[in-house]
Amino acid sequence: METRDSNWWKESVVYQIYPRSFQDSNGDGVGDLRGIINRLGYLKDLGINVIWLCPVYDSPNDDNGYDIRDFYKIQDEFGSMEDMLELITQAEAYGIRMIMDLVANHTSDEHAWFMESRSSKESPKRDWYIWKPGNEGQEPTNWESNFGGSAWEYDEISQEYYLHCFSKKQPDLNWENPEVRQSIFSMMDWWIDRGIAGFRIDAITFIKKNQQFPHLKSEDDRRYVPLAEACLNQSGILDFLHEMKQEVLEPRNVMTVAEAPGVPIEQIHEYVDEQNGVFNMIFQFDHVDLDAKPMAKGIYHPWKLTEFKHALSKWQIETANKGWMALFMENHDHVRSVSKFGNDGIYHKESAKMLAAYYFLMRGTPFIYQGQEIGMTNYFMASIEEYRDIESLNYHRNETALGRPEADILNYLAIRSRDQGRTPMQWSSEPMAGFTDGEPWIHVNPNYSSINVEEELQDGNSILHFYRELIKLRRDNKALIYGDYHEIYVDSNELGGYVRTYGKECWTVICNFTDQTIPLTDPLEGYVVLSNINNHDDGLLKPYEALICKGEKNADAAAI
Repeated sequence: METRDSNWWKESVVYQIYPRSFQDSNGDGVGDLRGIINRLGYLKDLGINVIWLCPVYDSPNDDNGYDIRDFYKIQDEFGSMEDMLELITQAEAYGIRMIMDLVANHTSDEHAWFMESRSSKESPKRDWYIWKPGNEGQEPTNWESNFGGSAWEYDEISQEYYLHCFSKKQPDLNWENPEVRQSIFSMMDWWIDRGIAGFRIDAITFIKKNQQFPHLKSEDDRRYVPLAEACLNQSGILDFLHEMKQEVLEPRNVMTVAEAPGVPIEQIHEYVDEQNGVFNMIFQFDHVDLDAKPMAKGIYHPWKLTEFKHALSKWQIETANKGWMALFMENHDHVRSVSKFGNDGIYHKESAKMLAAYYFLMRGTPFIYQGQEIGMTNYFMASIEEYRDIESLNYHRNETALGRPEADILNYLAIRSRDQGRTPMQWSSEPMAGFTDGEPWIHVNPNYSSINVEEELQDGNSILHFYRELIKLRRDNKALIYGDYHEIYVDSNELGGYVRTYGKECWTVICNFTDQTIPLTDPLEGYVVLSNINNHDDGLLKPYEALICKGEKNADAAAI
């Protein structure tokens, strides 16, 4: 059982801001830092105490800020460095800490480091990136970028190829070079000195590459093979990460949450063990990627509720004694959770609240993505012209070239595109959802007139108010933070739930994931503290009903 001397971030609730889509303050259609400052009071009232701010660094915006041109400068459309420092200070006055994205795997191809690297094969920074000659007139390897197409781009200037695991405008840094590592560590220190409390670390499991640069075996006739086998969580990566911990993370005592795809559950303790691990917590993506067929882009994979529950619960179990998880249902790289896991139609309000109750009270630190707290949904974009995400645009181009029907492509993007989570924050029923006075950089979801902050603030039964209640409940009850976790209804394809025990306290969360009324075969332990539906009927769970109950620990209780 945890004790109260645990680090502050365990008791925190994090709110993720995608600045481009949060709040525009100057009418140019792009969210900005001044807009965030103007909404700090809303975030304070919500109850969060940490903001994860997606990249606001200077960038050509090929990948919406994850292609950084200058780590030490703010992108003009977001504001100035003075605005950034004011945001940190004003947030602190509200009791809110700030963590920023650390993008350490790659830079923009317009970064000064890369400009110098590509200038000549004799450049002192040539080895700061990964350059290779061609292979008999072809790319050095048959690796496929995460954004589609070859992971190698030919450079006319120096007549070699550079590696990019993502966009061709995001060349990968060569972490084998100690000068690169020290430059990243110095940049981290610089931002900590400006008052940030830590980092969400982007794509960190890509920093180590197989130094043999092998040709990968293909299971089909496609020219390129996904590069994960050679570039994801490779042997030796922990040497780099422990150096980062030793140089920056441990001495500065900052909060860290790593985007760590490719880490198998058996290896989790090497990453988040509280004594010997590298980070405070990681994001795992098993539950949000259930519908993505491994190694096959664009193929929808049907999934079952038992798989969804297991994808979350297995990490809870594995980190029970040592380690901590980041809890989330959606973010800037994924679609809206109520559209994916709930019912965004007739049971929109009920299912959005149910999903919140289910994930929020597990063992870990909850993350809320902007708009999630009001139940923002996906919407069908009828034309590729409505999309802005480079991954989606590349996917459309590549699949079109392979002869895939346009309707199939758009249907897939409607349920998987990152743009589904990037439509502007819906503040009110005013034009453009109160996000901007101008033309937004991406279309506003048309349902903003009925789903928006202003409406939900006035509705005491809203999704927003339910999130507030969840945050307060967690803050006031340490059992819901530090309690042991035990899953119930493991084999049910209708119900999900778990028990948190802490001393004599026993909390039970039970959720109905269907649009049917389900009988409860076992009596509730304790009494209902919070429900997402008025007038609970004993012995029944109404469609998408969630119950949070408190009782006393029963040592003889058996698993349901």
